[in-house]
Amino acid sequence: MSDAATDAGSATGPDVVGTDTVRIPTLADIETAREVLRGVSVYTPMEESRWLSSVAGGPVLIKAENLQRTGSFKIRGAYLRMSRLSLEEKAAGVVAASAGNHAQGVALAAQMLGIKATVFMPGGAPIPKEKATRGYGADVRFHGHSVDDALVAAKAFSAETGAVLIHPFDHFDIVAGQGTCGLEIVEQCPDLRTVVVSCGGGGFLGGIATAVKALRPDVHVVGVQAAGAAAYVGSLAEGRPVALKSMTTMADGIAVGCPGQVPFEAIRRYVDDIVTVSEESLSRALLMLLERAKLVVEPAGAAAVAAMLDSPDTFETPAVAVLSGGNVDPLLLMKVIRHGLAAAGRYLYFRARIPDVPGGLATLLNDIAAAEGNVLDVVHERTSATLHLDEVEVQLQVETRGAEHADRVLARLRERGYHLSQ
Repeated sequence: MSDAATDAGSATGPDVVGTDTVRIPTLADIETAREVLRGVSVYTPMEESRWLSSVAGGPVLIKAENLQRTGSFKIRGAYLRMSRLSLEEKAAGVVAASAGNHAQGVALAAQMLGIKATVFMPGGAPIPKEKATRGYGADVRFHGHSVDDALVAAKAFSAETGAVLIHPFDHFDIVAGQGTCGLEIVEQCPDLRTVVVSCGGGGFLGGIATAVKALRPDVHVVGVQAAGAAAYVGSLAEGRPVALKSMTTMADGIAVGCPGQVPFEAIRRYVDDIVTVSEESLSRALLMLLERAKLVVEPAGAAAVAAMLDSPDTFETPAVAVLSGGNVDPLLLMKVIRHGLAAAGRYLYFRARIPDVPGGLATLLNDIAAAEGNVLDVVHERTSATLHLDEVEVQLQVETRGAEHADRVLARLRERGYHLSQ
């Protein structure tokens, strides 16, 4: 029996359901979890987003789990799991693996419960998440390049020291704790038709789906994964968790190579659709949330909004988009904002050939200014086999008001006789 199956099978609670080897929480378990979490987790706010509602053609509300304690939903499952450890287990300490959000949830829960915590993080984990985890009193160690690598080290540490492994998503109590967010969603939006949730290992999506479907079986539940780390797409098609061979995404919070057994069972039963979003869509959604909702969200936290922006007509309203986390490295945020601006057509990159004569560049810049483009950067290239002797190629970065304005800038330059390439 796998570690995941052992963890799931050891859970106790009323009306536990599932297969012979994997048991998942029920509504009663999630309601019990909420009582344990009173005074620990925050009942996070939900507000209608006018700009998203306009795009979707009906009411869209945002569930701001990025405003949860530690900046993400993770405290819900981590505290519930650790509060149920025996005195002997608490004395042995706990160990976890995480890119940052689960690490902070475990560290805070350990601090509140008086438990020693060791957390393994991948080498590329965001610095703010590392510092926050240390700030809650956990011993942070780095291992590997992904959460899966760090999890291998955490399991080895658990076997060596006796520390209890607090899995980031694959445990009955973790899924039950995350499911308390689903109870809040139904209470805050009684006429809910669709709920959209980001998904990595699946604990958050599985918990929310279990709670929502128990209360409102007519609601459509949609999970969202980064296209470069979409383990659930293939796994659901195979009918079992299947590991990805590789992953590439800036959304470290949902970069999980293999679904957990417990959340997989919940998602298989209760989630209606899994969709994927590109890096460009994640960047654009993060930028829109920053500009229009005045909310700082990490790329993984913006996945639900990215999906709605990609295909607004496919989500029946009233809909709720869950922002799962807001722990973003400022340096990454700067890069993502620039990436989002480019994806939204706000940054225009192109090359133009101009005569290599005095005033040639000034004429080009004046033509761009006449089209109301703002030049941010200019780079000359004078040596190239494709250039004539009397030509120079200029690489430009131009700020525009959006995709339509960018098209107008390029059209004007072509009308003026410039040879352009992008």
